[in-house]
Amino acid sequence: MLEELSFAQKQRLAYIDFSLMFKGSIFRLDLINRFEVGLSAGSRDFKLYKEFAPNNFEYNTQQKRYFQTPDFKPLFEHDAKRTLMKLANDISDGFDAVGDIHFPIEASSNLNVPDIFIVARLVQAILNNKAVSVTYTSLSSGTGERELVPHAIVDNGLRWHLRAYDRKGQSFRDFVLTRISKVTIMETPEQVELATQDADWQRLVPLLLVPHPKNIEHPIAIEMDYGMENGELLLNVRAAMAGYLLRRWNVDCTEQGALTGAEYQLWLKNRAMLANVQNLAIAPGYERGCE
Repeated sequence: MLEELSFAQKQRLAYIDFSLMFKGSIFRLDLINRFEVGLSAGSRDFKLYKEFAPNNFEYNTQQKRYFQTPDFKPLFEHDAKRTLMKLANDISDGFDAVGDIHFPIEASSNLNVPDIFIVARLVQAILNNKAVSVTYTSLSSGTGERELVPHAIVDNGLRWHLRAYDRKGQSFRDFVLTRISKVTIMETPEQVELATQDADWQRLVPLLLVPHPKNIEHPIAIEMDYGMENGELLLNVRAAMAGYLLRRWNVDCTEQGALTGAEYQLWLKNRAMLANVQNLAIAPGYERGCE
């Protein structure tokens, strides 16, 4: 029984489980390096994992790697929200499945938490450089099949998106994770479909934020909130993410700081830098042709 194992053993098994689920494979050396255990101890952990989940992996002797099988069923329950946050911060451990330290800190919830198995398949595709076929429901065209080449999972502050090349539209776009209901991993994509060709993802845009010139009576408070220097905060963000950040922070993007309301505490001082950014319909007060 899993309950009879030591906490350290459960952590190592959870790491194997997490790697198989989200990466699709794991080397024995991954476990050994992560936990600083010996070769024989690592081998025992894989043997123990197989006793609990005999159909979850198979060993490839040529690559010397354990691969997830089509019959894979996670041995541990991986919390979707915490796992997404860890993946976003490049923390791949699966420890939340066996009881991470819980801190008394709460954060506002996302609109909805994506299906953890959908996320796992997409992460596998990204890490292994594969295209995927998905069932996707959009606001404009309803439910249908799409072929995507994903390269990143993004938290826009309200919900999670998949950044991917859309073969149907022949362009890079954002897809809401909760609207994806099925994922099938396909072949290796073409060069034109890779993240290196996603211009808005690769390009950084400087955003110069200042306290709102009309709505804030004591701007020093805003300067302290955002760690400004000389009354300004300069952020370099991906062009593909600029609109999300401006909306999330309620940054007034009008030319003269015309938006009123207590929620608008910041003003974008260098709005001309947004001239070639695409997803600005969601940026508060931004209108093209007014640069």
